[in-house]
Amino acid sequence: MKRFPVEGKGRCSAVESGGLVYAVATDPHCADGLTGQTRNTLDELDKVLVKAGSGKTALIQATVYLSDISAKPAMDAVWSEWIGPEENWPQRACVGVDLDAGYLIEVVVVATVL
Repeated sequence: MKRFPVEGKGRCSAVESGGLVYAVATDPHCADGLTGQTRNTLDELDKVLVKAGSGKTALIQATVYLSDISAKPAMDAVWSEWIGPEENWPQRACVGVDLDAGYLIEVVVVATVL
């Protein structure tokens, strides 16, 4: 098992274990608006996955947490551009939740190691 710690006590951006990568990302810049935060979050997720030996083409499952579920169509537009062709599509769920102040999106994924 390999862990990829981040700032903040008691957490990692990813864990690789048994051929799987478990990862999480948010916008490190906390941009204004969901579209910008979604782009930044997915860019960050790309970096985390690559660091852990995976990538978006290896995604199995994704959970997208949104501070305002009614804004899902805006997130979907960015997600669809980022994820690419149908063969890349993971099983995905979107959930409306309270997030830390300033954060509009958080993405949690499971992927295979490439």
